[in-house]
Parts: sequence; structure tokens; C-alpha cells
Amino acid sequence: MNNRKTAQLYRMVMSDHTCPYGLKSKDLLEREGYEVEDHHLKTREETDVFKDTHAVETTPQTFIDGSRIGGHDDLRRFFGKNVHDPEETSYQPVIAIFAMTLLMALAAGYVATGSWVSILAAEWFIGFSMCALAIQKLQDVRSFSTMFLNYDLLAAKWVRYGFIYPFGEALAGVLMIAGVLMWIAIPVALIIGTIGAVSVFKAVYIDKRELKCACVGGDSKVPLGFISLTENVMMVSMAIWMFWK
Repeated sequence: MNNRKTAQLYRMVMSDHTCPYGLKSKDLLEREGYEVEDHHLKTREETDVFKDTHAVETTPQTFIDGSRIGGHDDLRRFFGKNVHDPEETSYQPVIAIFAMTLLMALAAGYVATGSWVSILAAEWFIGFSMCALAIQKLQDVRSFSTMFLNYDLLAAKWVRYGFIYPFGEALAGVLMIAGVLMWIAIPVALIIGTIGAVSVFKAVYIDKRELKCACVGGDSKVPLGFISLTENVMMVSMAIWMFWK
């Protein structure tokens, strides 16, 4: 008895373009135990004929047991796997940044002090986080400032503040990491952190608005809320700690 599972996959493989979703579909089928009959669509004309013949708008297309399953997302659904929604809110970007900056701070702290856990590592964690979050914003300051206007109280009154904010965050972060010019770093972090914290608290907990946070840039899908508030509280806390030191 032949229990071999087979699937037919049609995907674009051209001299100047190989469809990434075709490769993903082939990999998924093979991981699910299927032997793939891999059909390459080598020209645009061949691809268009395939689409017209099967009345589909995109490739790749997978067929199993004579039935068309569809594209890569359809194939993932067929196997009961999660399909990413580009509009879905997620804390993953912020979690990734904080996780990496924590590991960086612990590693740098170990080099500097010989211990994995130290006050210096904690300070650097906040400084590294401020810089990493600033990088996200500085990639597209215009887009960030537009999203920022949705909830920041000062930016709503003074639009240019939305352009200045990421530079201030980056400056304060770098100076705090270096431990120099605290007379600049402390007031900058204290001011932008306090305004940010008040703005987020008002928007989320008083006005009950459902917004996206601009903390990781202008195309963010991170919900405005506790994580956003944390960014600003960290800056304020760092400023107070540095002043106390």
C-alpha cells in the first residue's frame, strides 16, 4: 500500500526573480511530510497563462489530491498554522528591543565590572533601550511625528516637538551610557519622559482611546498602553537616579 503524500506546487522561478513564498510553500510541504512535484513558472507569460487557466490572481499555488489549496497563507491555514495579519497589534517589536538591550547591558556590564549583575548594567540597560527606541523613530522621523501627534500633549500644541523628540531621546541615552554631560542628559530625559508619561496615561487610562504607539517608529502596530508608559517611566527614573548620584 502506497502511503506517500504528494503535492503539486506551481511557483515562479525566473532568471531575475524567485518567489520567496514559493520557497516557503515548498519548505512547509516538505516539513509536513509531502513529496513535492515542483513546477517552475519560468517566464511572466507562462505565469500569466497559469493564472488564467486556474482563475487565480497570485502564485505560488499548491494542489493536494487534485484540489487547489491556494497560496502560502492558504497552505498554512490548511495545516492549521497561524497566518500573520499585517494589521494585527503586537508587543513583539518592543519586547525584542528590551530583550536585546538587556542582554547587551548584561554583557557590557560583565566586561566592565566582572559581574553579570550590577548597577552599571541596569543603567546601561535603560541607556541602550533609549538609544534603540530612538533608532526606530529616526528611521522615518516624519512618519513617527505624524503618529506621535495622535496622543502626545506637547506635540499637539507644538508640532515641531514630534521631530525633536527622537533626537532628544537619542542624545540623553548616549550621554547616560557615557556618563558625561549629565547637566544636559538629565533635564532632557526628565522633560520628554514626564510629558510622554502624562500623555500616554491621559490617552489610555483617562480618555480610553485605542491608539497605536509611536515608540518603535511611525509604522508601529504596538498598542498604546503599559509598554508605552514604561518607556517614559524608564527615562524619568533614569534621570532621577542620575541626578541623585
